[in-house]
Amino acid sequence: MPETVAHVVGARPNFMKAAPVIRALADTRAGQVVIHTGQHYDAGLSDVFFRDLGLPEPDVNLGVGSGSQAAQTAALMVALERTFVDAPPALAVVYGDVNSTIAAALVAAKLNLPLAHVEAGLRSFDDTMPEEINRRVTDLLADLLFVTSPEGVDNLARSGVAPDRIHFVGNPMIDTLLANLARFDVAAIRDRLGLPARYAVATMHRLANVDRPEQAARVAGMLRAVAEIVPLVLPLHPRGRPMLEAAGLMADDRLMVIEPLGYVDFMSLVRGSALVVTDSGGIQEETTILGVPCLTVRPNTERPITITHGTNRLVTPEDVPPTVRSILASGVPDGMDRPPRSGSRASSRSGLPHVPLWTPRGASSPEPDSGCRRWPLDPTRTILSPTDRPSCETAAASDGQTRTHHGLRRQRERRPARCGDRARLRRAAAGDRLHRGWARGGGHRRAPEPGRRALRRHLADRRRLRRAAPRGPERGPQDHRARDGRPPR
Repeated sequence: MPETVAHVVGARPNFMKAAPVIRALADTRAGQVVIHTGQHYDAGLSDVFFRDLGLPEPDVNLGVGSGSQAAQTAALMVALERTFVDAPPALAVVYGDVNSTIAAALVAAKLNLPLAHVEAGLRSFDDTMPEEINRRVTDLLADLLFVTSPEGVDNLARSGVAPDRIHFVGNPMIDTLLANLARFDVAAIRDRLGLPARYAVATMHRLANVDRPEQAARVAGMLRAVAEIVPLVLPLHPRGRPMLEAAGLMADDRLMVIEPLGYVDFMSLVRGSALVVTDSGGIQEETTILGVPCLTVRPNTERPITITHGTNRLVTPEDVPPTVRSILASGVPDGMDRPPRSGSRASSRSGLPHVPLWTPRGASSPEPDSGCRRWPLDPTRTILSPTDRPSCETAAASDGQTRTHHGLRRQRERRPARCGDRARLRRAAAGDRLHRGWARGGGHRRAPEPGRRALRRHLADRRRLRRAAPRGPERGPQDHRARDGRPPR
């Protein structure tokens, strides 16, 4: 596929992120191919989204289907490798953090194909989440990292990613939301489902909430308690249904359990709701833009801007019923602010811009210092205007102090690296300063800094090695200090 961009999508969250990118690239000379991996194969999780979002029919449908983390990822890699070998694209674009994303990233890296990651830099700092592993590895392998929120720039800079690989472009999923806002018909979906004027919406699908019997029982009890307070609609993901039903979740007059909805119907349902209870990542952002209170049943989030500048709050299942009462009584509970009008809304941007031009292999072209290991970029093209795209160096060096809240880490000032072994060790060790237990919701303790401890251990080891090294007769026990221009003690 010379001069062709291959969009790899596979799960419901990918489709909303890919739609504005595909539309933006349609105005360029680039050919496009849509590869659907089939990770989500149910019509309610796949086909209806292509229709609602105006996406072209997939050029390739791999039909991989479901499976365990390892089995599904392996099947995706085998199918994607065959596709890329048969027709190598000039650029593979992956979205989000699902298994299709990491599988395509690994295959592209093995085949030496240029790779772009849309929604790069998000971090929950919770390695028990499969999505967190997918994000980290994909960002490590990608040549172009398209970041959707300011903290993503900081996360990538702290991980040692070259600044010229990082492009702060805004959130394509919010571009999709705003482009379809006029289609969200609250009255129609309310009449179709027979809902009252005030109702709540819930979604539950995360592995940590629906794959363990004890946690599924807590979630089922939470949903029943919320339904006693306000009528609750639960579009239930197929993966969570068996465990939640086994835990005692049953539909009744107050709790409506329905099949997954298409994009327009679901967003209409959310727009008209009094609040949303979820464990989804994307819904945290969508409710922030719509001004709907959101309770996220997780100990951490990869989207902290939805807490600091949005309507989101992290809660445990036991916290949900009293918080629901507070929302219904006052509209917005304490500590939960509506998004500012001129804040992080995607409507203030001009949509997701074009991907830079590229040069086919073997063609002569300038090779600017682009940070792309295998892909010479055209230096005349930009991702955003200079006023819209902050300098990565400035963002990395700025004092990014943020409020610590249920697993959100304190972002500390990133100091310039110094040369020598210390700087290399510090950069390697400072990629994640968060203690594993603290990442799981340990409260407001300051995260320990393993980088400093590793540095101290490294220097102590060097001193021990020097003391243990054999010395010639002409050297005294401390004469090695003379090499630095300092007299021995």
